[in-house]
Amino acid sequence: MTNSSVSRNHSVLGLTVLLLSLYGNSAWAEIKPAKKPQSKQCVTLGNWSIPGAGQTTQKDVIARAAKASVVLLGETHVNADHHRWQLQTLVALHAMRPNMVIGFEMFPRRVQAVLDQWVAGKLTEKAFLKAVEWDRVWNTDANLYLPLFHFARMNHIPMRALNIESNLRRQVAEKGFNGVPVEEREGLTRPADPSQAYLDYLLPIYKQHDRKDKQQGETGADDADFKRFIAGQQLWDRAMAQILQQAMTESTDKDKPLVVGVMGAGHVLHGFGVTHQLHDLGVKNVAALLPWDTDRSCQQFVKGAADAVFGVLPHISDAIQPQFQRLGIRFEIARGGALVLQVEKRSIAEAAKLQDADVILEMAGLPLKNTDDVIAIVKRQAPGTWLPLKVRRDDQEIEIIAKFPPLKQ
Repeated sequence: MTNSSVSRNHSVLGLTVLLLSLYGNSAWAEIKPAKKPQSKQCVTLGNWSIPGAGQTTQKDVIARAAKASVVLLGETHVNADHHRWQLQTLVALHAMRPNMVIGFEMFPRRVQAVLDQWVAGKLTEKAFLKAVEWDRVWNTDANLYLPLFHFARMNHIPMRALNIESNLRRQVAEKGFNGVPVEEREGLTRPADPSQAYLDYLLPIYKQHDRKDKQQGETGADDADFKRFIAGQQLWDRAMAQILQQAMTESTDKDKPLVVGVMGAGHVLHGFGVTHQLHDLGVKNVAALLPWDTDRSCQQFVKGAADAVFGVLPHISDAIQPQFQRLGIRFEIARGGALVLQVEKRSIAEAAKLQDADVILEMAGLPLKNTDDVIAIVKRQAPGTWLPLKVRRDDQEIEIIAKFPPLKQ
């Protein structure tokens, strides 16, 4: 995907988090709902629910998930409560299946040796984050994730790097899978074709971001840009699925490990992403668990959205001072600048009135040619200063000012 405000490789999640699917794990229907929430919320704080069924218990959810081959734990990257939920769920699963492996979307596979050193206790936090190039690669406050990493180290749980280089995704999006030389594919196999349900639902969402259609005709499933978007997303999902599948099968123990994947919710929701690729790789018993913000629209709370969800607070915690500035958008480089796919709630971008489908052409008078341009400009913005943006919206260029608040005392 996904996450920047300025994240280099998570822009596509702005679309995928909106997807719906008929694809689910029917085995979870066997769990009998404990009761339905009594409030107007589809998911209540601190409770587990099964989309399309009703409220259930932690005991039932964890017992079922612990029997899976792979468990996927989704997240919104900057929501601290999502990571607290992940840690709580990992602890519960580990109590039942101590033979565990945890894969993280946050790391490209080239840093696998660093993860091994961390789990072995050979690196300090500072040395670990520097060696994995955390600020450049993931660009999200490390304090949100460090409890998960420490949990793995304390319990000698192997960590696996699930991601690939963003350059490979760009190459596939531009040239197609066959257009990238085998030696440059990082060992990836061809992704499974998307389901028709995935294409049927994603296309109208994608068209909402393609305002050129108004002048240039309708975008269809055969549209080149749409195909490139799909190809890049599928490659991302395939990369993570392959490492999870390898972690499950490479063990020589009779008792196979429980493999857990920690990743953005867009890769988990409705089974279109990593679950779809795992099934293609022969891994059928997959459990998809998600945190669910209690103020989230119930229109998305449908059967197949996940096997079970847990109600959490919707706010993004400000208890930890960010290590760097964040604008609060998900984006991709397209149409001559940074195409805004999603504006985060309560972000600097929202306050500046940036909108989905805006194209940021310049920041501080500098053109945006690649993802790193956006990252570098935003990260060096001093607290309490203003960042001028040149934006194209509906074929008109406008000026927007992003105001970065001063540091809290």
